[in-house]
Amino acid sequence: MNDETGTNGIGTLNEKPLHAALKEWYARPGDRFEVPVDGFVADILRDDLLIEIQTGTFAVMKRKLRRLLPDHPVRLVYPIAHEKWIVKTAVGDSPKSRRKSPRRGSVEDLFNELVSFPHFMNEPNFSLHVLLIQEEELRRHDQNRAWRRRGWITEERRLLTVVDDRVFENPGDLATLLPADLADPFTTADLAEANGKPRRLAQRMTYCLRAMGVIEMVGKDGRSILYRRQVSSK
Repeated sequence: MNDETGTNGIGTLNEKPLHAALKEWYARPGDRFEVPVDGFVADILRDDLLIEIQTGTFAVMKRKLRRLLPDHPVRLVYPIAHEKWIVKTAVGDSPKSRRKSPRRGSVEDLFNELVSFPHFMNEPNFSLHVLLIQEEELRRHDQNRAWRRRGWITEERRLLTVVDDRVFENPGDLATLLPADLADPFTTADLAEANGKPRRLAQRMTYCLRAMGVIEMVGKDGRSILYRRQVSSK
């Protein structure tokens, strides 16, 4: 990363606004920024802990984490938009607009990305820090792109505030996201109903938790696979 260090000691040049703001929010006295480690650059080095802030897909982090985890503790910080305001630039006679998105993100949304490497949660050097945030998403109109959004493309995301956060240090911590009243055994449809989430997210959640050894397959109910919590999970 070709960042330069500003007056606060935090490199921000060429960073997207959300990433830069979260790095500043996360920083503590004594932290070092943009530190070369084993052929990669860590966002933050806090004592011996490498902190990576990832605002996009986890898939691009796989190679970096595979290289760093055997020798370094790594914490992956991931923001989820609990509330979002969409800001559109002015186009022609249409003025600039700002509206609140009806969608509210939750901690469980992390499984949409964790499917890229659920097995890393079994690594003693790996941890996840999920931030629930309020953000603005700035969109601009480009008639030659993004036809599915009628030409509107996301230009950047901006942090408004962090409203909550959760740290997950091992598979057992993630097991707490299974609803207490979940059927035993359960299907992905049961899980989706119990936590009020889409079936697709429930499927990703069960995939991850099974890969971590938190749940196991115990049979079928018709065409649906039945799962059960493991007796003990670390």
